[in-house]
Amino acid sequence: MACGGQSSRMGTDKGLINYHGLPQRYHLYRMLSGFCEEVFLSVSPAQSANIADGYRFIADMPPYSGSGPIAALLSAADEHPCKSFLLIGTDYPFFNEKELEAFTKTCTGLKPAAFYNPATGFFEPLLAWYPASSIACIQQQWRNGAYSLRAFLREQDANPYIPEDINCIRSVDDPSARDEALQKLQD
Repeated sequence: MACGGQSSRMGTDKGLINYHGLPQRYHLYRMLSGFCEEVFLSVSPAQSANIADGYRFIADMPPYSGSGPIAALLSAADEHPCKSFLLIGTDYPFFNEKELEAFTKTCTGLKPAAFYNPATGFFEPLLAWYPASSIACIQQQWRNGAYSLRAFLREQDANPYIPEDINCIRSVDDPSARDEALQKLQD
């Protein structure tokens, strides 16, 4: 799970926002534990000192630092070669188990799969599955200076998953959106 971003628009670590009774990164960790063989928090080196006991993590490796979300995926692939990865960001407080379960059914074969937002025409690279067969291509893309996972998903013609509840892929990136999300989740 990607939670190593700078959260510059939010002004505070998005993974520490409490939407569901505990920090978002731990809420998602627990949710993913029912669907994944292993779950890791992907964090920056600075964040690694503040992970609660009982949660496994992978700190972004130095060569990838500053590369954005691709750093999470490449650091995980370096530590766990030949594995597929379900990458979920902490930006999505409305994401839920029902959509996760439906999405995991699309995570098969050699092509990546990602949540797709028909309103924007974009894949959500932090709600995506990257099969082991795609990691070498992502590594080459990074070596070429191309860090966009969204572009990778588009170029690979990823399997799109359109959620039943499109609101679940609403990214919350600033204090105003956070306050609105907190209010909606309390209603």
